Amino acid sequence: MNYEVMNVTKGVPIKSWTVGVQFDDKARQQLRNIAELPFVYKWVAAMPDVHLGKGATIGSVIPTKGAVIPAAVGVDIGCGMMAAKTNLKAKDLPDNLFGIRSAIEKAVPHGRSVKRGKRDIGAWGNLPDTTANRWKLELENKFKELCDKHPTLKNTNNAHHLGTLGTGNHFIEMCLDENDDVWVMLHSGSRGVGNRIGTYFIEKAKKDMQRWFINLPDTDLSYFPEGSDSFNDYVEAVDWAQNFARINREIMMENTLAAIAIKMGRIIHGDLEAVNCHHNYVQKENHYGQNVLVTRKGAVSAKEGQLGIIPGSMGTRSYIVRGLGNAESFCSCSHGAGRVMSRTQAKKQVSLEEHIKATAHVECRKDADVVDETPAAYKNIDQVMEAQKDLVEIVHTLRQVVCVKG
Repeated sequence: MNYEVMNVTKGVPIKSWTVGVQFDDKARQQLRNIAELPFVYKWVAAMPDVHLGKGATIGSVIPTKGAVIPAAVGVDIGCGMMAAKTNLKAKDLPDNLFGIRSAIEKAVPHGRSVKRGKRDIGAWGNLPDTTANRWKLELENKFKELCDKHPTLKNTNNAHHLGTLGTGNHFIEMCLDENDDVWVMLHSGSRGVGNRIGTYFIEKAKKDMQRWFINLPDTDLSYFPEGSDSFNDYVEAVDWAQNFARINREIMMENTLAAIAIKMGRIIHGDLEAVNCHHNYVQKENHYGQNVLVTRKGAVSAKEGQLGIIPGSMGTRSYIVRGLGNAESFCSCSHGAGRVMSRTQAKKQVSLEEHIKATAHVECRKDADVVDETPAAYKNIDQVMEAQKDLVEIVHTLRQVVCVKG
């Protein structure tokens, strides 16, 4: 047995794939709060990257029957990864990769700046035609329906955030695998509009709990019962946001590959082994003969044979994995290494010199504003992979040579 079991007096057990990795006491308590909810099915599964989150624990898999918890999905609905192996080899790359990093940064809006009367640098100024077409064909009509029901969603960065990166731990990377094949890998979600959807429904659930006099150990665990109008509205909105996130990654991948191709003056194919997977989402699945809702908060679906992506940090290895279909984890695996330091803590404890040394082999930003994403802020990816060896098998090992951060 490769997992540990934590029994909860008034709830279901917690099975955690955390042998050999750090597991914070605050995260344990947060998981206990989740496990005490009456509609959690069988047990809660914790992945090796588990750490304290807002509302629900990051690195948790929560199966439910008869209810959904908006804060367990969170506000970056559909956040996830996309990776594609290209037809480039390491020998094809120039010695100095700064030009490629700059080309990617110009091709994909990233970061955030909010100044009155000025455009946010993380959004499009003029929406490119190809992006506008995908919005119109795949997202616009449903979004109008959502706005008719929930007018607060209209005044958001929606279409102008499609195909943009964001901030924080979101990134675009060029990597080399064990065969010196070049990959492009990126991490982003549903951006401003997904944040508004998540925040709106989290607050709605809290108000519902107050109205029904339901007391919870943590108000962020407020929920919608299945069959209620709020439940149906949330499922509809979250499904749209997850679709937005998937398309967002596809557009960024296309624009990134095109930028690299122009910079290198050659045709680049990037769909040789493409993977596109969410790690903050909810969907209907069947486990142990029952149809349930599975919320993965910082976790990836790892059904037997299914490909997934587990990134380390901006200075360590990442992995393309194949799921082993482990039923005990509800066919899931970690979504990354998992933080061991908060952003504030990292900026206090890690010097700029230490960050520069840890990312010496990567063409990336090396300024004080990205120290909160430094490798030391994350768990040891080797230990994380060892702890989940019964959940996934490694298909490719990737090491970054370029990293673009928001």
